[in-house]
Amino acid sequence: DTVNQKLIVFFDGRRVEYDFHELDDIMLSYAVSVHKSQGSEYPAVVMPVHTQHYMLLQRNLIYTALTRGRRLVIMVGTKKALAIGIGNNRTQKRYTYLQERLKKTVNS
Repeated sequence: DTVNQKLIVFFDGRRVEYDFHELDDIMLSYAVSVHKSQGSEYPAVVMPVHTQHYMLLQRNLIYTALTRGRRLVIMVGTKKALAIGIGNNRTQKRYTYLQERLKKTVNS
């Protein structure tokens, strides 16, 4: 909004306004899944750790996220969720039907 000298951004349906003099405080950031980040490092990592998706809280994912940050790792959530994740050493079986798809492709 050049008239009022404000940048208007929508985050999850919420309207957030920044005055033009605050623009230098905004930094471009990217979101990457823990799976996609494997093998990479980043200067800073922010990981949400909440019980809403407790099935995804697994020790190996937390370890991977923690080891991606070179200088800074921030975990946002609850101690309960972190404890659930650390205590969960089981990997979730994923049903992708990849084998069936490959067989169908090869046989066609």
